[in-house]
Amino acid sequence: MSLGAHLIELRKRLFISAIAIVVGAGLGWWLTNAFVWNAIQEPVNRVAEAQGNDTAIIFPTISSAFDLQLQIAFTLGLVISSPVWLYQVFAFLVPGLNTRERKFTFVFFVTAIPLFFAGCAAGWFVLPNIVRLMTSFVPEGGQSLLTAKEYVDFVLKLVVAIGIAFVVPVFIVLLNFAGIISAASIIKSWRVAILVIVLFTAIATPSADVISMFMLALPMVALYFAAWFVAHLRDRRVERRNRLEFEAAV
Repeated sequence: MSLGAHLIELRKRLFISAIAIVVGAGLGWWLTNAFVWNAIQEPVNRVAEAQGNDTAIIFPTISSAFDLQLQIAFTLGLVISSPVWLYQVFAFLVPGLNTRERKFTFVFFVTAIPLFFAGCAAGWFVLPNIVRLMTSFVPEGGQSLLTAKEYVDFVLKLVVAIGIAFVVPVFIVLLNFAGIISAASIIKSWRVAILVIVLFTAIATPSADVISMFMLALPMVALYFAAWFVAHLRDRRVERRNRLEFEAAV
């Protein structure tokens, strides 16, 4: 494709993704009222019961509750519509693959969706530990009042960021199938990859919560090496095929 054709294709993919996110956000608005908000504040309620204090989520402005529901609905729309926008990303990159390798697009797609949801679940799983740890620093007799926007920002960014991070290895394999990176370059950069993963999990979780950081980092490191292994198998197959074709030509 020419540059103009690529831009037109990109615009189409972005438009479809945006429509899917808006529809998902509409469903997310209903889910927020149904049970999502109760689930988000549940860790705070547990801390209040366990510590016997007045830990609570507060709404400091008259519009903060409405703004917060919009934010939660949009984030839920991003998660709910993930099969659509992930597919659009893959569909945009598919022209970089040859005819034989395009059949693997479906495999990439059905792998990315479970990994994205698994990453979101992992972030949600460590959330209660983080809330419990950070509120434990409140002095005895003190009162922990969590601003709703700051608390929800932290929760949503944690869940979505970990979900996206879990999908990155799938894109690494896709780039390998597109011939952009090799398995050798992937394994050569393993030290840098582990450092980036640890820094990412340290940013996503409070610095004092080392356990949650490693609980998130270990599966991400395992996924990175799994991506290298798949790329390694693919490179070996391509090398063998090219050698056979060369020998047949000679």
